[in-house]
Amino acid sequence: MITPFLEFLQFEKRASTHTIKSYHTDLEQFQKYLLFQYDCAEPETAKSPMLRSWIVSLMEEGLNPSSINRKIASLRTYYGFLRKKKYIQDDPTKILSALKTRKKLPAFVDEKSMEMLFGDDLFSEDFEGIRDRLILELLYGSGIRLSELVNLELKDLNLPARTIRVFGKRAKERIVPVATSLASLLAKYIEQRAPAEDTGILLLTDAFKPVYPVFVQRKVKQYLSAVTTLSQKSPHVLRHTYATHLLNRGADLNAIKELLGHAGLAATQIYTHNSIEKLKKTHQQAHPKA
Repeated sequence: MITPFLEFLQFEKRASTHTIKSYHTDLEQFQKYLLFQYDCAEPETAKSPMLRSWIVSLMEEGLNPSSINRKIASLRTYYGFLRKKKYIQDDPTKILSALKTRKKLPAFVDEKSMEMLFGDDLFSEDFEGIRDRLILELLYGSGIRLSELVNLELKDLNLPARTIRVFGKRAKERIVPVATSLASLLAKYIEQRAPAEDTGILLLTDAFKPVYPVFVQRKVKQYLSAVTTLSQKSPHVLRHTYATHLLNRGADLNAIKELLGHAGLAATQIYTHNSIEKLKKTHQQAHPKA
């Protein structure tokens, strides 16, 4: 039942390619464990102790708690699907509890470094340079996810209104405003973009094919390496940077939630911790008794 489950995620839940791949990997690992440990070839027949045994084995292997929690989430979603389709009656995941994890503050690039990124002539003026700059500016200037970026289409742009239409997780649509400078860069890029064999995808590679996640990740790492020593140099760091800079400059948390496309405020509140840490440093430096 793993294949029908993955098809359900893709076509009914509109899950991202990354999510589907992660669920597939987790369930294959679980299936192999069941076969080796219990001679059980069908995960849908597994009982609760078998699931618990797998989780314990992952802990004994020293797997990161956050990774284990993702696998628990994969199991819960899978068995929830089986119950919904009436393949099973009881939920074997009800005995599983998420492991405690250390909360990490989102990594972000400081404002001065971002100014250096876009002001030090790092980008050439040919198609490649304009495209690379647009990738970085879109990630930082709109806070969109990597999956949302690579799927942007020409028809999603409204340059006169300075907005882009974004399809987030589970195909949830939102409208994100962009700065005048970013709208101008988009117009400049479109002028140089090759119309031949057009798929409608906004961002193209040097061979004028749609960009893909690894392509974007490499570009982001390449350019961020020139301005920051952060160990993390990913598209998601730019999303964190977008949110943190908005909050530091007084943006309302609910507004940031809508801009990021978060389903609930809890996911957005992680950025308040960065602001609190900044306030603590200011207090320590300025207060006589700090």
